[in-house]
Amino acid sequence: MDVHGATLQEPARLPLTGLARAADRFERGLGGLVEFVAAVIVLAEIVILGAGVTARYVFHAPLVWADELASILFLWLSMLGAVIALRRGEHMRMTGLVSRVSPGTRAVLEALAVTAAIAFLLLILPHALEYAEEEHFIVTPALEVSNAWRAAALPLGKSLMLIVACLRLMRLGALKPILLAIAITAAFVALFWLAGPMLKPLGKLNLIVFFVGVVALNVFSGVPIAFSFALATFGYLACTTSTPMLVMVGRLDEGMSHLILLAVPLFIFLGALIEMTGMARAMIQFLASLLGHVRGGLSYVLIGAMYLVSGISGSKIADMAAIAPVLFPEMQKRGAKPGDLVALLSATGAQTETIPPSIVLITIGSVTGVSIAALFTGGMLPALVLGIALCFVVWWRYRGEDLSHVVRHSSREIAKLCLIALPAIALPFVIRAAVVEGVATATEVSTIGIAYAVLAGLLIYRQFDVRRLGKMLVDTASLTGAIIFIVGCATAMAWGLTQSGFSQDLARAMSSVPGGGWGFLAISILAFIILGSVLEGIPAIVLFGPLVFPIAHQLGVHEVHYAMVVIFAMGIGLFAPPFGVGYYGACAISKINPDDGLKYIWGYMLALLIGLVVVAAFPWLSTGFLKF
Repeated sequence: MDVHGATLQEPARLPLTGLARAADRFERGLGGLVEFVAAVIVLAEIVILGAGVTARYVFHAPLVWADELASILFLWLSMLGAVIALRRGEHMRMTGLVSRVSPGTRAVLEALAVTAAIAFLLLILPHALEYAEEEHFIVTPALEVSNAWRAAALPLGKSLMLIVACLRLMRLGALKPILLAIAITAAFVALFWLAGPMLKPLGKLNLIVFFVGVVALNVFSGVPIAFSFALATFGYLACTTSTPMLVMVGRLDEGMSHLILLAVPLFIFLGALIEMTGMARAMIQFLASLLGHVRGGLSYVLIGAMYLVSGISGSKIADMAAIAPVLFPEMQKRGAKPGDLVALLSATGAQTETIPPSIVLITIGSVTGVSIAALFTGGMLPALVLGIALCFVVWWRYRGEDLSHVVRHSSREIAKLCLIALPAIALPFVIRAAVVEGVATATEVSTIGIAYAVLAGLLIYRQFDVRRLGKMLVDTASLTGAIIFIVGCATAMAWGLTQSGFSQDLARAMSSVPGGGWGFLAISILAFIILGSVLEGIPAIVLFGPLVFPIAHQLGVHEVHYAMVVIFAMGIGLFAPPFGVGYYGACAISKINPDDGLKYIWGYMLALLIGLVVVAAFPWLSTGFLKF
């Protein structure tokens, strides 16, 4: 849930007794140590990349080892972050079915989500150790150290995840659902292992068995999406091919080692920094003074604030967490219904998916080869089009709002608030200009944003709570681990699909859709709305992006235009109930019951869909400002 990373609540536990209490104490100690190391690595990444930018652009003496060291630390950060996310229950998963079953069945499914993860970790761990040993013979070019220092993060991270998962299982308390979950998991593993000789002759039908059947069974049972992908891929390769499992570990490593993905933790941390320093509040107060006296004015402010803040944080959870606590109390005082508020917040989450430096844009650029600078440039206007569509719905719903009690700000007050907000409003434009003009890469520019936010918080807004930094660093590591581990598992799964010949079959099927490029865009919209609701954003992009983007290019659809269409379609699926996890993330942040928003959200989703059709129909909206 970028939400490219929303959190899941801990399952209800019985009171800790005996062994469970000892496990809880050990887990707290181990978890604290891992969190400390991960926080230090996040801080080190910021310092290393910031030093690299400074050395190159200020002193004209580039640090040739900076990117290499950052890459080594990044794999460690991703694995340790995945450990923290597993300990906290923050790995992305679908809980629509789990939340609707009886308490007894839910207890079994909660335990099954952990035992499935344990099964994969036990299966892959020996191969991860072998992979790290093989990397011992490779020497890095700049630092001239063994690549085993980097690759060791894989077996160590998986070992820690295994320990944490076992401890988490013990802490669930009730023994019967735990034993039942272990029995079910063991039975499925044994069944597929014994069925291997019968599965091999099925050929490409195994793709349906594993990548549809196994994935769907795991996802709908509440198993984290990353482990669902990983189990399906491991099962497919082990039971139906002669591929060494060392190759799967290599694909996991490849998916988690793109240097461009280092922008993910840095922008997540920047988003938290924006909220902590009061920059987000300053922007919102200015917009509220400008539009607060208009009918539905604060709803327009919400749309505008998400448009601006999305350009800073790159994480939807961080965006919504920065805005909802500031705006919602005042909107409710004016009579806005909680359901309408959370519906609009969820819709703006989908609307602003293409605002740079979005994590989705960075991910799609890293897995498809499309220029990230071009994606950053192309994402602004399409998001504005969908924002205007949402504004029409707001205008219609609030056309009769009573504003007799609303105080209109004077021009002097608006000017004062504008002056206060100016440094905050300037930040997204500074970030975009630095990337588009080539001053810094998409990864490096985040350090410029962090330095800017720190200085603004200390010198301008005089709001910088040092005590919160530790938690912010750990939260950054956890969300990074959840996202990057999914990217790694989805990369391995995509490789398995590609090697099976699925990509060629998909290309032929989608290329034969009537209507050429327009027909392909139409079926892509439908497909990615479904994928966005089931698989979430980043997994869907990593899994299918490398397969469908070449097809779009062959049919004459510009890659940037296609990226905007796909991202918006995926965003609509991600933030639309009943399956869209982003919707439930918005409800969690707003502390509003999901049922309250169902009545209101469909009007906003229809507006987004109309806006998406407009963006798809007019490619210039996405490509008009590109430098060809």
